[in-house]
Amino acid sequence: MPASRRGFLATVGLTAVAGCLGDSASKTPSGPLSLPTADERLPLPASPARLRDAARSGGPSKDGIPSIDDPRFVGPSEADFLADGDPVFGVVRDGVAKAYPQKILAQHEIVNDTLAGTPVSVTYCPLTGTVQGFERGNTTFGVSGRLINSNLVMYDRHTETWWPQMLATSIPGPWNTDPEIRSLREFRLLWTTWKQWRDHNPETRVLSTNTGHAKNYSRDPYGSYNPRRGYYADDDLLFPALNGSDRFGPKRVVMGLRTPSGAAAFPKDALRSAGQLRGSVGETPVLAVYDDRYDTGYGYLNPDDQSFERDGNRLVDASGTAHEPDALPLSRVHTFDSMWFAWAGYYPETDVAE
Repeated sequence: MPASRRGFLATVGLTAVAGCLGDSASKTPSGPLSLPTADERLPLPASPARLRDAARSGGPSKDGIPSIDDPRFVGPSEADFLADGDPVFGVVRDGVAKAYPQKILAQHEIVNDTLAGTPVSVTYCPLTGTVQGFERGNTTFGVSGRLINSNLVMYDRHTETWWPQMLATSIPGPWNTDPEIRSLREFRLLWTTWKQWRDHNPETRVLSTNTGHAKNYSRDPYGSYNPRRGYYADDDLLFPALNGSDRFGPKRVVMGLRTPSGAAAFPKDALRSAGQLRGSVGETPVLAVYDDRYDTGYGYLNPDDQSFERDGNRLVDASGTAHEPDALPLSRVHTFDSMWFAWAGYYPETDVAE
């Protein structure tokens, strides 16, 4: 087992691991499963059976990394555990703004929450640098203890089906060997800094360190993003990538999007510099645009290959109408941050624009 994963086990503590394992059954929802899924299934890089065979232990056992199932939130003035440059994962739904600090999710990976009345799971994989939101219906998600492509494999507590986080699609596992193969209904979380999120969402609620678990949230077992060090600052991987690629450094951050027709990725630093980049998914042109409010990007299907001019942080179409980066008159596609090795490992045929 890699040393940093052994260190994580020491951080979690054997007593905590045993306690979480013992609690697993009590977390199992009752009644028939109601889990919203997407209308179309997302692409898989291999057959579900081959993906199962690629799974490996990440160190902790099932629920050894405990999900947060009773999250509590505080206002910005009470979030004194956050520095301006600390990463948070932000979302606004129906006027409700929430921020999930990276330093908390690094030690839990899943928060089962309710957002504006909708049951959701906010999920984060430290090893791949990916944050994903899913609607969860009447079930909850837990950490399986397995990794595929270094990426978190979740399981739902109703059927115990495996769900690789980045793929957002079910595969067989040892607890459910023949699940229906379907994709989850996703929603976007913005990877940004606490200052950027707070400046634009002053009424936000923030996930509290009062999680019900004895944790030191000032210490990330893998390193630090503010400043960047440890696992996040070098090119070393703890586990081999599913498909190797030396096109970029393994941990260069890309903004990735995928549809049933294929995948595209845009290096985040290149998008930041250019303001917008063009690519394609299958035969369809796509456009990625940068948003300096949150230091993030958005991806759009652009079948007519429309052009936009930058005017500060807004984009102006051919008619002269200005649009915010997250509101172009195109079909927006779910887009999220990922380390390059993880994206290329799952989507080796991805189109890349620079």
